[in-house]
Amino acid sequence: MNILEKIIANKCIEIAAHKEVQSPAELAKLCETARTCYSFKQALTSSEVGIIAEFKRKSPSKGFIKEGAKIEDIVPGYAQNGAATISVLTDMDFFGGELKDLQEARRLADSLGLKTPLLRKDFIVDEYQIMQAKVMGADVILLIAAALSVFETKTLAKAAHALGLEVLLEIHNDAELGHINEFVDVVGVNNRNLSTFVTDIQTSFDLGEKIPHGIVKISESGISEPATVRELQSAGFEGFLMGENFMKQADPAQALADFIAQVKVRR
Repeated sequence: MNILEKIIANKCIEIAAHKEVQSPAELAKLCETARTCYSFKQALTSSEVGIIAEFKRKSPSKGFIKEGAKIEDIVPGYAQNGAATISVLTDMDFFGGELKDLQEARRLADSLGLKTPLLRKDFIVDEYQIMQAKVMGADVILLIAAALSVFETKTLAKAAHALGLEVLLEIHNDAELGHINEFVDVVGVNNRNLSTFVTDIQTSFDLGEKIPHGIVKISESGISEPATVRELQSAGFEGFLMGENFMKQADPAQALADFIAQVKVRR
C-alpha cells in the first residue's frame, strides 16, 4: 500500500473504535444543539491575503515538525495575527493530532471574539467523522478526492451541508476534477501527491485554470515564499494553506504575521 492507502486503512480502524465509545445516534443527538458554523468561504473571499494557518505537529514525510506543540501556544496567535482561517490536524498516528485539539482551538478562538473559521483537517471517509467535526467546533471539513469515489464525495459533502458545515474538496490531478459537485464550497489544489508525497507548486497553476469559473480555489502544501502567494493570487487563487512553513519556526504566530506583511508590502 502507498502512504494514503495506509492512512485510510488505519482511519477505518480508528472510526470503528470511536463508534464503540460513542454511538452514531449519540453523536447525532449532540449535533442538534451544536453551535452555528462560520463561513470558511466568506472568510477567504473577504481576506486580503487568505492565509489558512495550520496547526500540525508532524507529517508522514517529514516526521515531527514541532513535537509537543500546544494549541494554546499557537492558535490564538494565528487568529490574532491575520489568519483568515485556521486548519487543525486531528489525525493522531500520522500527524500527531487529536479531536480535542480542534475542540480547544474552537474554545480559544471564540474567546478572542474573532469568529475565525476552523477546518477539521483529516482523512474523512465516514459521516460519523463529519458529526464529530460539528460537535467539536469545526466550520468546514476536508474531503480528499484521492481517498473517495465521486459518489462518496457527493454523499459526504451533502451530509456536511445538512449539518451546516462547509466543504473543502482537495484535488491533485485532472481526473479528480470530476469530484467537484454542488455541495463543494471551496476547491483546494494539493501540490503534494498523497501517494508519493512529492511536492510541486506547478500543480496549482496547471489545475487551477481547469477548475470551473466562479468556484473559490485555494493552493495547499509547499508554499513558503510571499512571491509564490502573489503569483498564485494572479492565477485566481484566494486562499493558501500553510502549516510546515510556520510550525517549524520558534514562534509560528509571529512567522505568520511576518509572512502576511511581506505579501502585502510587495503587492
